[in-house]
Amino acid sequence: MDNKQLIKINLPGGVASAGDFYEMLIIAQNAGAKKVRFGNRQQLYFEIEEAQLEDLEFDMLSAGIDHEVNQDTYPNITSSYIADGIFNQENWLKEGVYKDIFDLFDYQPELKINLVDSNQTFASFFTGNLNFISSPVSNYWYLYIRFPKTNILYCWPVLVYSDDIPAIGKAIQQVIFANKKLFYDQVEINPDKLYQLVTAGYQFVIQEIDQPLIIPEFQLPYYEGFNKQGNKYWLGIYRRHELFDIEFLKEICNLCMQTRVGQLYFSPWKSLLIKNIEAKHRPLWGNLFNKYRVNIRHASNELNWQVEDLCNPCLELKQQLVSEFEEADLRTYGLSFAIKRSPKSGIYGSIMIRERMPDEFEIVHTRDFNHNTREFVIYKQGVAKADLSRHLTALCDMFYEQQINNLSPLPVSKTNTEIKSPNQKTVHQCKSCFTIYDELYGDIFNNIEPGMPFENLSDYECPTCGAEKENFAELMYQAD
Repeated sequence: MDNKQLIKINLPGGVASAGDFYEMLIIAQNAGAKKVRFGNRQQLYFEIEEAQLEDLEFDMLSAGIDHEVNQDTYPNITSSYIADGIFNQENWLKEGVYKDIFDLFDYQPELKINLVDSNQTFASFFTGNLNFISSPVSNYWYLYIRFPKTNILYCWPVLVYSDDIPAIGKAIQQVIFANKKLFYDQVEINPDKLYQLVTAGYQFVIQEIDQPLIIPEFQLPYYEGFNKQGNKYWLGIYRRHELFDIEFLKEICNLCMQTRVGQLYFSPWKSLLIKNIEAKHRPLWGNLFNKYRVNIRHASNELNWQVEDLCNPCLELKQQLVSEFEEADLRTYGLSFAIKRSPKSGIYGSIMIRERMPDEFEIVHTRDFNHNTREFVIYKQGVAKADLSRHLTALCDMFYEQQINNLSPLPVSKTNTEIKSPNQKTVHQCKSCFTIYDELYGDIFNNIEPGMPFENLSDYECPTCGAEKENFAELMYQAD
């Protein structure tokens, strides 16, 4: 019987002091853990035996460390703080602004909150429920709300002041949870009603929006190895199997404290970054990597992947595809890939591989291949695991042809009022989150067997966002 207990610690904003992180590692190690891993929302995960749980709880309470056991009730507040000074352009959003906002949170959010610099693409823009994105106006933010369990995105009609972010986040959460029939897991939502309810009960400092948010072209920076940072260096550490040895991380913390490097940064790509390393200390880091046999120069096409947290099948598929990409010497610059098995996991990329049935997948991509946009286009369905690499290679070729020729993205899929070609088939797509129902595959998440026509479904709900059957629209898809 498996009695492993999963421990999750949120690392707010993806940052922790070397001393605080060291204490977390000691508690994990004392409870029997040997390795830890990081999550897409900049969390820390590790497993322990059930018999060690009581002692771990006592140590966590004594250290004042908030944590969850086998739960994710409180999603981490994620941020692009990690990008400051290395992956973004000069602007008003600096270390002090992030820290001031984090310090003002006096509660644990139950909605996913993102704080994102609009001048970078390392941290995703819209993976939260409340997405605060920096504006050109100093200390003011755009707010994009993605209502819980939907893909409905709403731009708050005014800019939000930095110091008000925790308070407005709390107010919005209270209103949404008090009015779930209006704002939570609904097919249709009146977002202006949310704005009215929130602003009726609270007063916030605001600024008018005089220009819309401009989403930058996506480019994932190379985030591993030693890299120049002015007259210093920053270091990125990625682990192919996502697991970090606790002893190795403890020595990293000790080296940081010895060399006056105050903070560690945890990326949404499940890697660890360390900034402000003095040139004279580089040999010390080299010795540490030698001791633990850690490689810090992986290929770029292995780093631009998002996979679900704690999902070994996803990780194994990624490793298979990366190996095949390497063999083909495939260029993937400007693209990101995501592997989803759970329909409601929050990860996504410019190209997504979604499991529809065991070892059968569909491939979709964002309409403009930008990692930070939300509308998806179907590329292939019913793809066997062995054929994924071939289809992904063709899709990458299409992306670069589009770049070379400056072509517009693929046209919107045709409706059923148009004449089908021999290779076209009709599927049904959720208008809220773009999930596809294809009767050839059915819906394993709703226990619907392959071959069931969409018209024969009763009380059907989207497996991703929960939308009702009436929210699906017919569209044509170019089959093989």
